[in-house]
Amino acid sequence: MQKLRTIKGTHDILPWDIHKWQKIESVLRDVFASYVCKEIRTPVFESTNLFSRGVGEFSDIVSKEMYSFQDKGGDSLTLRPELTASVARSYIQHNYQQESPLHKLWYFGPLFRQERPQAGRQRQFYQYGIELIGSPFPEADAEAIDIACSVYRKLGLKNWELHINSIGSIEARKVYMEVLRDSLKAHKGELCETCQDRYDGNILRLFDCKNPGCQEVMKEHAPSILDHLSEEDKQHFEQVKKLLDAAGIDYTINPALVRGLDYYTRTTFEIKGTALGAQDALCGGGRYDKLISDLDGPDTPAVGFAAGVERLVIAMEAEELFNADQSFVDLYIAPMDIACLEGISPLVHSLRDKGFRVHLELMRRSVKAMMRDANRQNARWVAVVGEQELQSGNLRLKNMQENIQQEINLNEIENILKK
Repeated sequence: MQKLRTIKGTHDILPWDIHKWQKIESVLRDVFASYVCKEIRTPVFESTNLFSRGVGEFSDIVSKEMYSFQDKGGDSLTLRPELTASVARSYIQHNYQQESPLHKLWYFGPLFRQERPQAGRQRQFYQYGIELIGSPFPEADAEAIDIACSVYRKLGLKNWELHINSIGSIEARKVYMEVLRDSLKAHKGELCETCQDRYDGNILRLFDCKNPGCQEVMKEHAPSILDHLSEEDKQHFEQVKKLLDAAGIDYTINPALVRGLDYYTRTTFEIKGTALGAQDALCGGGRYDKLISDLDGPDTPAVGFAAGVERLVIAMEAEELFNADQSFVDLYIAPMDIACLEGISPLVHSLRDKGFRVHLELMRRSVKAMMRDANRQNARWVAVVGEQELQSGNLRLKNMQENIQQEINLNEIENILKK
């Protein structure tokens, strides 16, 4: 019989690795709270139509990567491949604009894409991100970028850099796409098969291709989108840069940074891990002023970003930013038999109710084995409980750090554990 394993492209977050994720989540909560962002949680599956309309039918996500299925009622549903469209749907459905003109939202959760698994890229993966909904002004763009950078600073990550660009308004981008198509027409045959398909569909995705031949074609023949912005788009981008300068945030202007989703407008940005190799994107985002209206909501500007957690874990491991698991046990109870376990149970419950971490031996092992286990679990104190201890009301406590024992009355245990 074949051994049961995780499905290809999925992975377990193991008990001895979870502290890494918990550290990241803790920093995220602190950073987002400092910017007064509120958490949102959306369902893991939505109507397929939400993503085909919101993300774009020619995007790789919609055309190749979505996990879609029909439910028993015949409706087409999709495991969410990204979260911005889900947040936009929630904004529309629950009339957020009636509560406040500006909403600063953050999320953390699993996403699903049927793409080739790579280092830091799985078919079920986790992302965190923020959406600033309601402001059309460049200060919102700068704040979103500032939040993204703040996460990496607070985590202690050193090997990363910020790239920014502007892809202009939808109208300006349409003009540029035709200029780009004309510029590359004579060189279409030099592109890889995937990029030849993108040429006729979402031509901006050519900038994302990692094929060296395609990159050379783009470098030699693709005009810069920055040369095709409207005056208003240019002013918006200039103000974003000024605000980043004022905040002391270093950046590189990257005209090839266009982002592959249809809903982006004007500012786009990406944070790259400089020690990650080819798959170097830690975070990506930008402005999307038309997504909410395209989904039949009110005309609402927005900007945000999303970042992968698996890739962040890899980057932090490379810089040795995780300490060993620091979990510990306040008191390890080692009962000699089942009667002693029953007798000490009221104390165990009382201590746990007061917030102490109390481990109660459940394997009926020898004292020697229990002491080894207490040491493995990083127990501060160990109490071996026999019939004599229960009758006298005194426990023999062993301080595992100092390797000394003392006899303590049951009523004094709490005071000892507080030290």
